[in-house]
Amino acid sequence: MSTPSPRPLRPIPRFIFASRWLQLPLYLGLIAAQGVYVFHFWVELVHLLEAAFGSQTALQALIDSIGYKTDAPITQLNETVIMLVVLALIDVVMISNLLIMVIVGGYETFVSRLNLEGHEDQPEWLDHVNASVLKVKLATAIIGISSIHLLKTFINAANYSDKVLIAQTAIHITFLLSAIAIAYTDKLMSHGPAASH
Repeated sequence: MSTPSPRPLRPIPRFIFASRWLQLPLYLGLIAAQGVYVFHFWVELVHLLEAAFGSQTALQALIDSIGYKTDAPITQLNETVIMLVVLALIDVVMISNLLIMVIVGGYETFVSRLNLEGHEDQPEWLDHVNASVLKVKLATAIIGISSIHLLKTFINAANYSDKVLIAQTAIHITFLLSAIAIAYTDKLMSHGPAASH
């Protein structure tokens, strides 16, 4: 028994539905931003490796990029500088992961199917992605990024005022509470229809 072919859309609904493709340049722009992050990551990594082999120019570039200040001049890599640079690299990776979630998940959810079923590299989370799941995943990713920023600030706390430290901690707690609220709301919404039947 053949399945009936779907009824063609009227012109206005078809035009409105086609407007989703206006998001395509936005996702392409995020891919370009991802490229900038990859470039930035490699620049910082090369500076770290050069500084490890004694390059003063690379060491100064690292110190400037992480905003590390101390009364004593730094002539070689120390544990604090290495830790701050590594945290900055982790930060770039986590933001890059966030970009991938937005690009792949957003395109699949709001623009068009990627048809990755059966592909060996299909992300596991993409099977059950929707707007709600995407919001929760983005919220948890933002908490991770905020945690890295907060850790960098605490390691370099001598260079920040108490006001900045308190503000960053409050912002992180706000992100945490927001993510909990989003996850709880999503749980209520997903169980609500099931409970009403």
